[in-house]
Amino acid sequence: MGGENRRVEDFTTRTVVVTGATSGIGLAAAVELARRGDDVVLVGRDRTRLSAAADEVRQTGSARPAVFLADFAVLDDVRKLAGTLRAAYERIDVLANNAGAVAHQPTTTVDGHELTIQINHLAPFLLTHLLHDRIGRVVTTASEAYRAGLLRPEGLSAQLRGYWALLSYGTSKQANILFTVEAARRWPGLISVAFHPGMVRTRFGHENPLVAFGMRIAPFMRTPAQGADTLVWLARTDGSELVNGGYYTDRQLRRPKPRLVNADLAARLWRASERAVGLG
Repeated sequence: MGGENRRVEDFTTRTVVVTGATSGIGLAAAVELARRGDDVVLVGRDRTRLSAAADEVRQTGSARPAVFLADFAVLDDVRKLAGTLRAAYERIDVLANNAGAVAHQPTTTVDGHELTIQINHLAPFLLTHLLHDRIGRVVTTASEAYRAGLLRPEGLSAQLRGYWALLSYGTSKQANILFTVEAARRWPGLISVAFHPGMVRTRFGHENPLVAFGMRIAPFMRTPAQGADTLVWLARTDGSELVNGGYYTDRQLRRPKPRLVNADLAARLWRASERAVGLG
């Protein structure tokens, strides 16, 4: 988690790419970042919702943000997105890997992976890999749900057997944290951090009526803006004040379970992820 050889950051003209930007934490972060003067770029998988999100961001008084359509359940979409972003931007100051999902039934993507692990880990892993030489900082939305996971790097889609949604989701969040640790080691010039947004009342899991109902009535839930607060802080705080590879909650550095800062496990996950997305 070192800070050596970091790229010099320029906070005068900042381009911030936010995935999962059409609702919830992603949209709230995009609105706040735009309000603070950043040039936000919205990524989502629904054209209508992307347009509505862009209109909401524009209400901050900024220009209408650029929007890019990509479904993280399809890795070819991720590859095309990376190519389009590379053509459009010589530099991306911040990539906010925020897109996320949880499949409530065992689902295999067109790429042959379990859906939750692909959307939450493999797709952002691939996108970051394809853009890393142009990025100044990566902020990944993780979760304390990692405590329910059971990551086995050599069997990333093993959850399809005896499927349990919470286990699959928790495993993907473990992958987010380990990816952050290994990215900091492999790309020391790129600041890589992850964070837990808290329990946020969003559209997350809305496909399941029981989960959607629970999200509506559960007490002590945060608003999307409250959940996005640490993302915005991590995106804008001077890099010298952050721990590269760190995991944050409520703007505070936290130490996850020892397994999730294990260098050998992080390296094994990286290699397995490269194979899974066709990079190794």
